[in-house]
Amino acid sequence: MAGESVSVPRLEGVSAENFRQHLYPQRKPLVLKGLDLGPCTSKWTVDYLSHVGGTREVKIHVAAVAQMDFISKNFVYRTLPFNKLVQRAAEEKHEEFFLSEDEKYYLRSLGEDPRKDVADIRKQFPLLEGDIKFPKFFKEEQFFSSVFRISSPGLQLWTHYDVMDNFLIQVTGKKRVALFSPRDAQYLYLSGSKSEVLNIDSPDLAKYPLFCKARRHECSLEAGDVLFIPALWFHNVISEEFGVGVNIFWKHLPSECYDKTDTYGNKDLIAASRAAQILDRALKALAELPEEYRDFYARRMVLHIQDKAYSTNFE
Repeated sequence: MAGESVSVPRLEGVSAENFRQHLYPQRKPLVLKGLDLGPCTSKWTVDYLSHVGGTREVKIHVAAVAQMDFISKNFVYRTLPFNKLVQRAAEEKHEEFFLSEDEKYYLRSLGEDPRKDVADIRKQFPLLEGDIKFPKFFKEEQFFSSVFRISSPGLQLWTHYDVMDNFLIQVTGKKRVALFSPRDAQYLYLSGSKSEVLNIDSPDLAKYPLFCKARRHECSLEAGDVLFIPALWFHNVISEEFGVGVNIFWKHLPSECYDKTDTYGNKDLIAASRAAQILDRALKALAELPEEYRDFYARRMVLHIQDKAYSTNFE
């Protein structure tokens, strides 16, 4: 298990003004309770969603194991009618299945053309739009996407970060969420935006010895809870029972900072991608040096980056 663990603060009845002026600038996760989300928390039953969602085809992840790994891709993509997905995801055992009778399902809704369009529950599932109210805690022009998510009981999603702020609205069911600060990235064994450590509760410390230094921020979400996940905060989500959630992503930086081809909200900022490309070129240049010199100049570069780019404004 990660070393130190702290609970994510839970606040009741937070106003938009209080959030924007006092809580949001702290850039830390928060569970917001008692917000007016509309009738979705009581209305979105399996029967209701199956009826209203109808037979439109949706692309889903199907896994034979509970811990889904985006790095090794231990799942397959399949297509199901929406009503069939809801019914199967709510089951523990399946009479109809792709891989095994206890396979897990995960839906992350997509835009009409995922290469060009962002997900928006109001467009992809218009009959559900009237059931849910989005928290008005950011300006409408900052809105990026609203992602409909459905998970089987026991499903665990890989630890990753997003480049935009978001609200995870737990509409039905229960989730357990572990978050890690961006400052703990060095302990998470990253491959791109994702951590290689799948089992965060019982990690292989022989393989990942630094993981125990990561400070875990934990919370449990029930129907009606809203988790604020600041951009760059790593999060790992376990569905403790069948559940439906909606993520609301918004752009808290000027639009020109973001990659215009990003329809998921997880491509690194344009300047960050450019810096990474420059670093790759620098590493290729260092590789031309003898080992003794390569090591020396690499350490100098690291010290220079720490001196010029690291911030002292975060814990």
